[in-house]
Amino acid sequence: MRKHLLTTLGLAAMSLLTIPAFAEDGHRELGPHVHGHGTLNIAIEDKRVSLELEVPGMDIVGFEHAPSTQDQKTAVEKAKTRLEKPLGMFSLPAAAGCTVAEAKVAIEAEHGDHHGDDHKHDEKSDDDHDHEAAGGHSQFEASYALDCTNPSELTTITFDYFALFAGAHDLTVNLATSKGQSKYEVSRSKPTLDLGGIM
Repeated sequence: MRKHLLTTLGLAAMSLLTIPAFAEDGHRELGPHVHGHGTLNIAIEDKRVSLELEVPGMDIVGFEHAPSTQDQKTAVEKAKTRLEKPLGMFSLPAAAGCTVAEAKVAIEAEHGDHHGDDHKHDEKSDDDHDHEAAGGHSQFEASYALDCTNPSELTTITFDYFALFAGAHDLTVNLATSKGQSKYEVSRSKPTLDLGGIM
C-alpha cells in the first residue's frame, strides 16, 4: 500500500505528505510525537481510496509502553479491533458506495538506538523482547484500501474516530486527488471535513 500511495502522490506530494520512510536496515524511526495529535494521509485515485493513519499510543489506549496488565492488554486488543474498521471511524456518504478492500493495523515502537534489531513489530508478536519497556514511545499505524463505486460523491468525511478514542484531540489530514493536494486539520470540536470542490 505504501508503494501505491507514493506512486499516486508523486514527488511533489511527498513534500506535502509526511509519509515516514523506512531506513535501509528496515528499522523505523518515528517522527515528532505529540500526544493528542495524529496524521491521516488520504490518496484518491479512480475508485480507490487509500488511507494511512499514524497516532501516538497515548491517544488510542492511554499509554505508550508495552501492555503489562490484563486491562492494558484488553485495551490494546479493543483498540486494534476498532482500528481494523475504517468505516466505523471515518463516515463517508452512503452515495459514494465505499467498501473496505483491505485493513492493516500495527504498533510501531520508537527505539533510542540501533542495536541490530531486524525483526518486525506487529500485533501478533509473541517475542519477549520489549523495546517499549525501555521508555520509548509507540504509535498505532493503520493502512486501509477502500473501493468506492461512486467516488465523486465523497463530499464529506465525518471523524467518528474522536468519539472512539478519548485521548485523540486532532488530526492533520493530507489529501491527494487528481485535482491536487490539500492539507486540513480536524478535531474533536470540528470532526467533519468538507471535500466540496476537491473531488
